[in-house]
Amino acid sequence: MRIEREGAGENRAMTTQPGTETAGRVIDVLLLFTDGTDELGVSRIARELGLSKAVVHRILQTLVARGMVTLDQQTRLYQLGPTTAALGARALRDLDLRAVAASTLRRLQEETHETVTLTALVPGGRAYVDQIVSTHEVKMTVELGRRFPLHAGSSGKSVLAFLPEQRREEILADGLTALTGSTPTDPVELRAELSAIQDLGYASSAGERQADAGSVAAPLFGLDGDVRGAVSICGPRSRFTAEFVRDCAPRVVEAAHHISKALGWTGTTEGSRSP
Repeated sequence: MRIEREGAGENRAMTTQPGTETAGRVIDVLLLFTDGTDELGVSRIARELGLSKAVVHRILQTLVARGMVTLDQQTRLYQLGPTTAALGARALRDLDLRAVAASTLRRLQEETHETVTLTALVPGGRAYVDQIVSTHEVKMTVELGRRFPLHAGSSGKSVLAFLPEQRREEILADGLTALTGSTPTDPVELRAELSAIQDLGYASSAGERQADAGSVAAPLFGLDGDVRGAVSICGPRSRFTAEFVRDCAPRVVEAAHHISKALGWTGTTEGSRSP
């Protein structure tokens, strides 16, 4: 996934001021490590970001010096370092979304007995920031902090459906990568599904992000009415029958509304229909 997938125009506008372009490139390099690849080399980073190898090498040397990334001397591959881990841990600890959602997530897990997740909208996609694991013997867990595209899975689709129309269309036009054989990749079909999600107030998924997983998710909104993320329940695909989804969807929507209200949402959204 390329870093400029979302808000690319805005990012380019921001980097016209002196000093901002370099800072933006450093951030873009760090964000590549959240796409699910633990180790990256200079050539791949340069290719993904459209930068020269010399520029990438200089950025990486700066990051290494500050502990943000480390270099394996044998493989010549870089991975996130201890300073980044410390920042991530502090960010998760202080993230208002997690604190506001905690009690609601616990209640939803007790009601459904499935794994409950909390997703935040991040540059270039979305990321899980919290989860409460199912009490079932066979259960699903998610990887916190890893970035996923918005078109795959119920959490991503519930966010994508309520983004401003222009931003949503930019994502649909940017190429929809298949993560599994069930990932929606046809913009026309996905656009119709997103319209239905706007009407229903929730999204469901069967093997779209992870082949054997099912999920139901509803969007979260902040004070300004902008979508902030999503809350979902997820588990083995075999348990997420159509009947189970219908029964659990109202609980997920109610939980999302409760968290949104705690974030200051007043019941109106910008750019899309209210759930």
